[in-house]
Amino acid sequence: MPELTSSTPQTTRQLGARLGALLQPGDLICLQGDLGAGKTTFVQGLAAGWGAQDEVSSPTFVLVNVYRGAAGGLLYHLDTYRIESLAEAEELDFDAMLTQGPLLIEWAERVRPALPAENLWISLTYRDENTRTLRFLASGARYQSLLEQLLA
Repeated sequence: MPELTSSTPQTTRQLGARLGALLQPGDLICLQGDLGAGKTTFVQGLAAGWGAQDEVSSPTFVLVNVYRGAAGGLLYHLDTYRIESLAEAEELDFDAMLTQGPLLIEWAERVRPALPAENLWISLTYRDENTRTLRFLASGARYQSLLEQLLA
């Protein structure tokens, strides 16, 4: 499993921006990590790299944020921390979101059974105040290609 270390929040954002520039509608990025692991920081960079025109914030209380792209596309950002059951997760209709744009899910492990099998899974681990470890798992040819481009 490929692994990168980020020593600053800016480096985490830059890595996210590199991935964001590669995203297409239908791409599913799953983020896993404890509170403070850097998930939202990574998404801020990812959204910037994708071309989001809107400010990125954690959707913990609203569940989903939708960011508009310069070319008119949509980027979906979910936080599933408050999802209580698989039935509740299935009501979110991930497939509909994926037809309209890329989908980023924080706390993805909470809804894993409801997700498409093919995705890019990123586990973030807090090491110290500034340092994070990011581990990547690509499931499917599209995501293997994304990962190879990201790590090149």
